[in-house]
Amino acid sequence: MPKKKPLILVVDDDIRILRMVKRMLELESFDVLTADSGETALKTFDQETPTLVLLDIMMPDLDGYEVCKHIREFSKVPIIFVTARGEEKEKVEGLDIGADDYVTKPFAAGELAARIRAVLRRSEDQMMPQETTFRCKDLVIDFTSRRVMVNNLELKLTSTEYKMLSYIAQNAGRLVTPDQLLSHVWGEEYIGAAHLLQVNIARLRKKLGEDAKNPEYILTRSGIGYIMTKTS
Repeated sequence: MPKKKPLILVVDDDIRILRMVKRMLELESFDVLTADSGETALKTFDQETPTLVLLDIMMPDLDGYEVCKHIREFSKVPIIFVTARGEEKEKVEGLDIGADDYVTKPFAAGELAARIRAVLRRSEDQMMPQETTFRCKDLVIDFTSRRVMVNNLELKLTSTEYKMLSYIAQNAGRLVTPDQLLSHVWGEEYIGAAHLLQVNIARLRKKLGEDAKNPEYILTRSGIGYIMTKTS
């Protein structure tokens, strides 16, 4: 039986862009659905369960950030922002609320397809931990349910934050280099993006309630990487 094609939901309020991207992705062997508004995107998502969502930011009813937040309330499906905005703060905001990647317009068909395949590959190949639960002092990670607790209170982490935390925890006792984290969470094309990693580590530590200068959970080895220790 041939492998089922990934089903991509493309969301943009510009009909011309929708048609262009749909054609580009179909030529790259994807099945494609389109939505020209945020509300339509959410309805289509519920009805069709796409494999990945390509999401424009600037839309008149619900913008891309709001659509992403709604999807993240009940789904971990990969989301890529496709936007004309290239400023770093908007990229960081998109990743922070749960997007897996971003592509800035204009883009080539090959680049877009490669980004989609990379995100799908990371989603499918996420490392499965041998143990279902990790504990470090008052921090508990349930890998099965993807829940994170500190002092018995559940934290609301973004997909990116959870990927970073779980990867460091799964390598407890071993140093994780910045490039290893960037490659695992965002992909090999992000190796060397030190600022992107630093911003996201800082946001994760804040949610964990850590003092960056004296952290309890994610320890920094200056110029080398990060490490966590496991407690029983």
